[in-house]
Order: sequence, then C-alpha cells, then structure tokens
Amino acid sequence: MEFAHLTVLSLFCLAFVGITATSSGEDYWQSIWPNTPLPKTFSDLLIPSGKTNSLPIKSEELKQYSTLFFEHDLHPGKNFILGNTNSVGSIIRPFTKSRQGVTDSIWLANKEKQSLEDFCYSPTAIAEHKHCVSSLKSMIDQVISHFGSTKIKAISSNFAPYQDQYVVEDVKKVGDNAVMCHRLNFEKVVFNCHQVRETTAYVVSLVASDGTKTKALTVCHHDTRGMNPELLYEALEVTPGTVPVCHFIGNKAATWVPNHTADNLCVM
Repeated sequence: MEFAHLTVLSLFCLAFVGITATSSGEDYWQSIWPNTPLPKTFSDLLIPSGKTNSLPIKSEELKQYSTLFFEHDLHPGKNFILGNTNSVGSIIRPFTKSRQGVTDSIWLANKEKQSLEDFCYSPTAIAEHKHCVSSLKSMIDQVISHFGSTKIKAISSNFAPYQDQYVVEDVKKVGDNAVMCHRLNFEKVVFNCHQVRETTAYVVSLVASDGTKTKALTVCHHDTRGMNPELLYEALEVTPGTVPVCHFIGNKAATWVPNHTADNLCVM
C-alpha cells in the first residue's frame, strides 16, 4: 500500500525533536510519512526504557486540564481563568506524593483513585472509545485505523507558562472528527488516545494577562451522556446529556484530525 504524505501540524510550530534512526518507532513513522519530523509531544514514546525519571505534568500546568465551559463561550473578548473546577485536573494529578494515580476523569462516573492498569482497562463511557498506547507504532496504528487514512494531522496547545488568565482573540474550527491523545501522569510513558462521538475541535487564539499571545486546542463534546455528573455540576451546574461541554487540551497532549490543507509544515 502506498501511503500519502502527511504533514503533521503542531500549533504555532512547536519544536520538533531529532530522534536517532535506530528507533523502530521513528523508522515506522518515516516509512509512512517520509521526511516528516516527529512532534515533540510524542517524543517520550521513543524512550528505550519506556519510563521517565519524573512525572510529565508540572503542577503549574494542571489548570490547563481543569477548565470546562460552554460552546457559546468561544468568541472574541471572552475572559477565561483556567481551573474552574478543583477535580478535573486530577485526571493527571498523582493522588499522593508516594504513589501515582489518576482519578476524577470527566468520562468516569466515580471519583475513585485509579492505577494505570485500572484506568486503561476500565470500561469506556457512553459514546467514548479509548486505547492506552505505550509506543509510537501503537499510536500510529490506532489513529490510522480510526480515520481509515494517513491524511491526518496532529495539533497541540501552547499555553504560556505560569499564566492562567486569558482573553479570546480568535476562534477557528479545525474538524468534527478528532482523536485526543493525552500523556498520562505516570513515570511510565503511556498515552490515552480516545475518541468521543459528536466532538468538534477548535483552535483558540488567546492573549494572557501579561500580553503573551498563544493558542489553545479546544474540544467541545456534543454527546455528554458519559460525563461525570458531579464534575459537570461543579463547573457548570448542568447534567450529562443536556448541553455541549467544552474544555482545553493541555500542552502534554495532542489531537489528531483529518488533514484537508496543503502540505505546509505549519499552517495558522
């Protein structure tokens, strides 16, 4: 099978990393998308040991993952303060210093702490399909299988460090079919790649309180029946299955969407 060339796009030309040609994951990437650099977001998947010496999500980044809002809030001039719920961020936060864990996902019906194995093998929520991947090859296979094509691109956020107040400058829709791959907050390198039916992805241009301009990948879920009811009420005072709910995607994640643009390395 001859694969079409893919341009992998990362918002605002995120840095790409050079990986040695001896890596089987990198070789597989290049066999499908020749001469296309690997986004930095996915570089941990090529670590030989499959484990980092520290947790990937820094404490100051947690609020990127804990902001829920309505789709009608996506308009120029809208003010956002990251972290409107104390619980959603713990989908990536270690439960204690001595143990790593995940809990309180917006797609979990309870607030029980989960180990990596518990999370990856737990039943999916309504309208959700998920896979935990620990290699670049596995991620590539999953997203190609989902889209049925190699004409796809990966986009990611670039929140400004130590900034949690933003004003929306512009909003651009990037697709209605998206697979989100989040690095889980464990030393073991594992990404949770999941797709939720009736999801729209946007690129939101933001201006931080210090004047820094950045952009954030945002997803809006129209089928929210599988969302955690306690978290939805805490953040928005709504119940699952009633209205579309949106959230930002943090810097340690990426979303795959169909690539309908020309093969430019960075298009914004």
